[in-house]
Amino acid sequence: MQFSRSFARWFPPPHVVLPRAAGVDITDASVKWLSLAPIKQGYRVLSYGNQPLPEGVVVMGAVKDAKALAQELIKIKKTIHDLKFAHAALPEEGAYVFSMHVPPKSTRQQIMSMIEFELEGRVPIPPAQAVYDFDTIFSRDDQGEEIAVTVFPRELAEGYVEAFSLAGVNLMSLEIEARSIARAVCAPTQDPVTLLVDCGRARTGVAILKHGIPIFTSTIEVGGDHMTHAVMEALSLSEEDAIKFKNEKGLVPGDVSEKKALEALDKVCSSLADEIGRHHRFWDTRRNESGTPTAPVERVLLVGGSANVKGFPEYVAGRVHALTERPNVWRNVVSFDEYIPPIDSRAAFQYATAIGLAQRGL
Repeated sequence: MQFSRSFARWFPPPHVVLPRAAGVDITDASVKWLSLAPIKQGYRVLSYGNQPLPEGVVVMGAVKDAKALAQELIKIKKTIHDLKFAHAALPEEGAYVFSMHVPPKSTRQQIMSMIEFELEGRVPIPPAQAVYDFDTIFSRDDQGEEIAVTVFPRELAEGYVEAFSLAGVNLMSLEIEARSIARAVCAPTQDPVTLLVDCGRARTGVAILKHGIPIFTSTIEVGGDHMTHAVMEALSLSEEDAIKFKNEKGLVPGDVSEKKALEALDKVCSSLADEIGRHHRFWDTRRNESGTPTAPVERVLLVGGSANVKGFPEYVAGRVHALTERPNVWRNVVSFDEYIPPIDSRAAFQYATAIGLAQRGL
């Protein structure tokens, strides 16, 4: 897969031309994959899984050992026999995301030239060392287009390209994680401005979505492992039991003997919720280039493994004063009246990125 100055971009041709591709979500700790196949109404899960990664293979979202990552992808290929084509996501840690307007009837080539002109003042990466692409937020004949631009260091993207190539997997596309998740959980025409919170193990990704398109991203250095370790230390529990405590008891007051764990968990969740609230306030007090206040955040969506912490949506809602919920990650795949996916509801939040990637082009 060769990179020009832009991301690999794919507009779906007929399925007889382009094979079905799995969604592959790579983090520091694991590789999650999921592929979909059509049914009468919607799609069903053809295969899915979670392969742990050795420490140091991927660090802060950057591939440090492409050969080792390729070996893990080869293991997955041997297990599921259908990982021949894939869509993958790049981490928010290395991304620069911004929105801009372009004139009416601009061609793609013209838009890419306008983006390149904007890069110097927007991101600290020389154009020759960057890969970038855009999504259209809205388009009007008389007003032109509002677009969301995503920029990554070329070196970061090429690490993923190399690993998939060494594994013999055809990488069809790369995109930012928040875009993948938004594809899974949003209805673009119904979601004007949304704050998306992806609670990972080591870190939490935050994105502002406008009609389902990321226009701002950030990373909070607090994640599920911090919560788990707080409970483990407070109650001398195993990691498995600490996770169970988070999900089943969490931030809801219970037995007095668990008060110490509740206080420890509350301290970590308070730090995370404060940061989420700070991003919420940043956006709600922001003004656009003409000085007009931006549209306010209408709701907060929590995904990722630590979205399962009992009481956490209510906890965050108290800080941002906006509707906060765990979304249905299958909403754009299938109706539960037609098919029940084989991944339980708690685990499904960990597959939001892979689900969104697998939907690409369906």
